[in-house]
Amino acid sequence: MKGKVIFIGAGPGDPELLTIKGLKAIKSSDIIIYAGSLVNKEVLNERKEDAIVYNSASMDLNEIIAIIKEASEKGKTVARVHTGDPSIYGAIGEQIRELKKLKIPYEIIPGVSSVFGTAAALEAELTLPEISQSVIITRPEGRTPKPKKESLKTLATHNATMCIFLGIGMIEKVVEDLKTSYPDTTPVAIVKKATWPDQEILRGTLKDIAQKVKDANITKTAMIVVGDVLNPGDYNPSKLYDKDFKHEYRQ
Repeated sequence: MKGKVIFIGAGPGDPELLTIKGLKAIKSSDIIIYAGSLVNKEVLNERKEDAIVYNSASMDLNEIIAIIKEASEKGKTVARVHTGDPSIYGAIGEQIRELKKLKIPYEIIPGVSSVFGTAAALEAELTLPEISQSVIITRPEGRTPKPKKESLKTLATHNATMCIFLGIGMIEKVVEDLKTSYPDTTPVAIVKKATWPDQEILRGTLKDIAQKVKDANITKTAMIVVGDVLNPGDYNPSKLYDKDFKHEYRQ
């Protein structure tokens, strides 16, 4: 009988943000392959004593699949542990493609994305009435190319809340692109290592955030959040709890 692979979203850093289902899967797995450059190793603390652990930070796709293939042939369960939620920049698509070729069964357990760990750290609602009802999750173009219509300049035209992964190392270029549509005064927040004990938060505007990032020497593992939801001032509340708004649960 073939073993199986369980893709697990480990959350943004705080081990208590691992889901119950994810924890159960880690506890029962024979082999664990985790993204050691990003995942808090504490999420593996309750693994089986004889579980074999691999850090995928130094491995390529072929090496990862080779371990999974061997484990599958022995009927073993492999926990493939990714940071945040594996559906966002988790590179699970290419792994699943190889598993399908090998006819190795798999399942996916979602996790708490760093987008939401960041929002919690900022004590922010990302979708406020009449300010922004959309959240754009994206990244700047780097070594991984982007479709032309998804450039930061193009996405900025919506003036929606924007959460930018993998952009802190090129913050000046990110700001330059955003300023083509957002005003200089648009609030910006940087959260480094959201939910970790050494979490850091920087706040500013498009006018000054690049210099603040440089002064703080933040170069990686940080989310950039842009939009008026970060400093909304007075705004109309939602209809959800409006005493005059009737729906099937409140007449």
